[in-house]
Amino acid sequence: MSTEIKAPVFPESVAEGTVATWHKQPGEACSRDDLIVDIETDKVVLEVVAPANGVIEDILKGEGDTVESGEVIGKFKEGAVDDSGSADSKNSKADADADTDKGEAKPEQNEDSGDAILSPAARKLADENDVDPSAVKGTGKDGRVTKEDVQSHVDKAKSSGGSSKAAPAAMPEVNVAAGERPEKRVPMTRLRASIAKRLVNAQQTAAMLTTFNEVDMGPIMELRKQYQESFVKRHDIKLGFMSFFAKAATEALKRFPAVNASIDSNDMVYHGYQDIGVAVSTERGLVVPVIRDVDALSLADIEKQIVEYGTKAKGGKLSIEDMTGGTFTITNGGIFGSLISTPILNPPQTAILGMHKIQERPMAVNGKVEIRPMMYLALSYDHRMVDGKEAVQFLVTIKEMLEDPARILLDV
Repeated sequence: MSTEIKAPVFPESVAEGTVATWHKQPGEACSRDDLIVDIETDKVVLEVVAPANGVIEDILKGEGDTVESGEVIGKFKEGAVDDSGSADSKNSKADADADTDKGEAKPEQNEDSGDAILSPAARKLADENDVDPSAVKGTGKDGRVTKEDVQSHVDKAKSSGGSSKAAPAAMPEVNVAAGERPEKRVPMTRLRASIAKRLVNAQQTAAMLTTFNEVDMGPIMELRKQYQESFVKRHDIKLGFMSFFAKAATEALKRFPAVNASIDSNDMVYHGYQDIGVAVSTERGLVVPVIRDVDALSLADIEKQIVEYGTKAKGGKLSIEDMTGGTFTITNGGIFGSLISTPILNPPQTAILGMHKIQERPMAVNGKVEIRPMMYLALSYDHRMVDGKEAVQFLVTIKEMLEDPARILLDV
């Protein structure tokens, strides 16, 4: 039986998408729930899976083609899959069952004919990272290696300082003719194009300025060192810096409502809640998942959401809802070594806080020179909504709370 393969129904905020990758080709066998095609929108990548066991019969929309919500992009033929990779009829299936009854059970179809059974998404991720499938422990049905299993293997290898890659073969010698200047032209992804459009729009439509300050991270670092072990035992997660910044920003936003506002045409919208977006860098581009009602969350709750969003972002699993809204954004260029920068606004928000690398510098403390772990802070803001005085005082408030964390608890 032949059925239609349709693009997912997009949310109202998404007009159209692009066929990113066909993981299965016409005539290629697939099992129920196998990933067959990725549809990329300007916010997330949506996955389309096989509705049953069978084969891809025809592809109507190729990679790079634009598709609308619910549009037919291919045809799928249901049925049992034989050794040749084509869909069998019911009679063929019956014959196969008969063979099994005779003791001629066929081996389970394996994507790479090795010991490990990989889903298509897992195979793609393993190939990209040169992961040996046999080294990955599968947690899926019948021991199948999932995409999450491969990602976990890669992350563990990186964190241990090792490598997830198999022993590399000898690199072939590449002879480039003298004077040759190779180039590669790659179409911009829909997400990258959307990011570019928003950034240019922010530069062109907002009266954007940036104010700077610096914060002594010593008190926070001492607090983390003193309570890290107890924190991990109680909450099963590490205490990071971002949760302190989110809490400090929340208290500062309460005191300076204009920084927590947004502009809608000629109206200024003041938000009575604090939904803070945390910028996350992925291979596909920068995404900003939103932690909602930060004022009501503990440090542990914030850290757990950050880890959850980070995992989702790496696996391309962030949803539209995860990135919708937000009244203020925090971005941390320090994890890449940035010492100071001017972050760009995330419209329609009126401000964004930039964290940076912690650098030991000689500082004057009580008339003496001491080496202190210092971080530059940057607050970019829309001068149409926020006055310079408010912006400076907002940043000073965050500085004071971080240098004396008890202020966050005492609200002083």
